[in-house]
Amino acid sequence: MSDPRTNDPRMNTFRSRLPGVVYGGDYNPEQWPREVWQEDVRLMRAAGVRLVSLGVFSWAMLEPADGEFDFSWLDEIMDLLWANGIHVNLATPNAAPPPWLATDFPEILSMDRQGVRHGIGSRGHFCPSSPAYRDRSRRIATKLAERYGSHPALAMWHIGNEYHSDCFCDLCDDRFREWLRQRYGTLDELNHRWGTEFWSQRYGDWSQVHLPRPVRGWVNPTRELDFSRFTSDLLLELVTQERDLLHQITPDVPATTNFFGCRLTDSHRWAKELDVVAFDCYPDPGKPHSMSVAAFQYDLMRTLRGGQPWLLMEQAAGAVSQWKTNQVKQPGRMRLGSYQAVAHGSDAVMFFQWRASRQGQEKFHSAMLPHGGEKTRTWQEVKALGNELRAIDEIATARTSAQAAIVWDWQNWWAVEGCAHPDNAFDYRDTVARHYRALWNSQVAVDVVTLDDDLSPYRVLVIPNQYLMTRQHSAAVHRFVEDGGHLVVSYFSGIVDEDDRIVEGGYPGALREVIGAHVQEFSPLPAEATVPVRAAAEQTALTGFLATASLWQDDLETETARPLAVYRKGHLAGKAAVVEHELGQGRAVYVGTRLDDDALKALVRHVLDRAGVRPVHAAPRGVEVTERRTDTNVYLFLLNHRQDKATVTLDRSGTDLITGCRLEAGQTLVLDAADVAVVRCPLSASQHAEPSSSDS
Repeated sequence: MSDPRTNDPRMNTFRSRLPGVVYGGDYNPEQWPREVWQEDVRLMRAAGVRLVSLGVFSWAMLEPADGEFDFSWLDEIMDLLWANGIHVNLATPNAAPPPWLATDFPEILSMDRQGVRHGIGSRGHFCPSSPAYRDRSRRIATKLAERYGSHPALAMWHIGNEYHSDCFCDLCDDRFREWLRQRYGTLDELNHRWGTEFWSQRYGDWSQVHLPRPVRGWVNPTRELDFSRFTSDLLLELVTQERDLLHQITPDVPATTNFFGCRLTDSHRWAKELDVVAFDCYPDPGKPHSMSVAAFQYDLMRTLRGGQPWLLMEQAAGAVSQWKTNQVKQPGRMRLGSYQAVAHGSDAVMFFQWRASRQGQEKFHSAMLPHGGEKTRTWQEVKALGNELRAIDEIATARTSAQAAIVWDWQNWWAVEGCAHPDNAFDYRDTVARHYRALWNSQVAVDVVTLDDDLSPYRVLVIPNQYLMTRQHSAAVHRFVEDGGHLVVSYFSGIVDEDDRIVEGGYPGALREVIGAHVQEFSPLPAEATVPVRAAAEQTALTGFLATASLWQDDLETETARPLAVYRKGHLAGKAAVVEHELGQGRAVYVGTRLDDDALKALVRHVLDRAGVRPVHAAPRGVEVTERRTDTNVYLFLLNHRQDKATVTLDRSGTDLITGCRLEAGQTLVLDAADVAVVRCPLSASQHAEPSSSDS
């Protein structure tokens, strides 16, 4: 991997202006009278705020009528922020078109699948194909760049906000046909790739091809898959057009947009078009696995641009307002979650928003400065964290090295949750989260990849429910195992190609040679039904292994593989539930059912041990461990997610950056509930200068 400190001039400029871990949040001064602004900057300085995202939803304030601009208030706040040493991440405000734009050009409003136009009064209500929307978006972005490009406060461009708009209007219908022409070239090729012989769908003219509006029953799944691809590409086009004009006017200022786990946008593709990855993360304190889900998302953000540091652009200081029940973050948990992001590669800790709104849809969404002001617990924690983070500034730009990877693929997400499957309740996010949790609980570093990425750096690869696999994907997995890699792949993988067409040769067609077995038939289980699983009698690697299977069963027939675990009851009793196959220098483990969490962790731990991938550091359950590295130091993060104290016996010597205390190898470190330690160890003296490994 190339070093981000030397390969990106724009981010080098950003880091020279804002070295260390950036702290701040969204700022909406237009919601407040000017006398509040002075109090805001005073408190920002007290809290150690260094960067604010400004103008995200300010279009109507900046351009109250078509072509009539008012930058006076923004001039004033930009100057005020800079006078107080605060930099600006300035947004192009296209996420919420103003009422005049929708009134003057009704076609800029997006249309739902049923043909109903969305109204104004929310956000993201634009048609991404509308020429008027595109023109006015570029115009306001150009005005901002020309006016503030040389302003000393400007540190970064924030393009739009959380892109998530799909549209089914006639303009998008035309663009969809254009996109399909570019993808397939000829109508015959489209008919072939979509399988239009089925149900008499064959198209005789391009004018007959439309985006997937409502039909009687289900839409052709390949047509739906292509619409998802088209929507992601169409929205990305908006981003790259604004990026290009901003780069032209302000060539030294980096540009990004904020991802938020949206199904519509393929972040693997988008990240390559941005100067840095930014992410908005809102783990639900009411869900038991929320912090492992957050860790997965952070590892994904870190991996999107080859391991380069990313920016946590938004998180909540306390409770949010979008869920059925919005639980508060308990004392210390906001701090813990912030350090978790840094532990997984973020060089920023930012929030939505600075000051809690008095009105609007998010007035009960927490803020750095709550309605109750400086006397609140949230404010005290926000202030303390901002000042404490300065102690770990040296970590910025440090990298993470992983020997294990898990596959997450937007194209597969679109396809595996498509129509007419053996089980139509697939939840791809939940499946990947469960597999990731097994790695997370094993305390190993994890990259999040696609099968288009270079897999050679990894010893272990976990592939959850990769239903869609191209020939290139199949070849890459085969090569990974043959070359000595250790693979874990779960059921309903390798079933279709990129056109959602069944791969011939028996299930799983794209992986049959890799797993050394075939699936005679899929056998989904009824809701709440379970089947016991035990270790196969003829193997010793998983002696004592007991599990509960649910949701799905494969009727597996081994060929060159051997059973690792078998079903104990039901019509598949005695047949393989999990198989292992030696291929070349490596091994593949295929899991033909949904194992309970503990069993899946045990199986993954077995594969990690066999591959020689050891934990970053030994720690009790509930204590998360990660590392970041520079050329001279290893930074060990210990994060206690438990509700009680935890003890860790250190395997290395170093200095806790937060407390300044010297720690020695063999010393017992006590972490209070929700506490954190960040231990700097000189690379030459570290016992783990490189991740531990051994030949398998």
